[in-house]
Amino acid sequence: MEYYLQVSVMGTSDEAEAAKIARSVASSSLVKVPYPNWGRIACAAGYTTVPFDLSKLWISLGDIVLMDGGQPLQFDRTAASSYLQKAGEEHGTIEICISVGDEPGEGKAWSYDLSYDYVKINAEYTT
Repeated sequence: MEYYLQVSVMGTSDEAEAAKIARSVASSSLVKVPYPNWGRIACAAGYTTVPFDLSKLWISLGDIVLMDGGQPLQFDRTAASSYLQKAGEEHGTIEICISVGDEPGEGKAWSYDLSYDYVKINAEYTT
């Protein structure tokens, strides 16, 4: 299954900061694998130099909220995996939404998946 990844970020002081976080998440190899993992998303957001209050961090995968107030939430892994499968098949886009605060800055970034075959081929590649 191939899909595109759309990362939307809100709550920063300006558009540039939001776009910086969105690009960090969208370009993370650990986020681009097709498994719902709030920790990988939060970590990729934190890699940036954009300051934000962890207690305001909110993350969703489609309609499934993975983290709120900086705390991971219990979620239905089957439903999250089903969302990934369904979104990939229906329109090819997986949506990740992130809020880091109460400011007006918003930004988006897009990427693509790292499919199992892509990882396998590159893991076996030698020079």
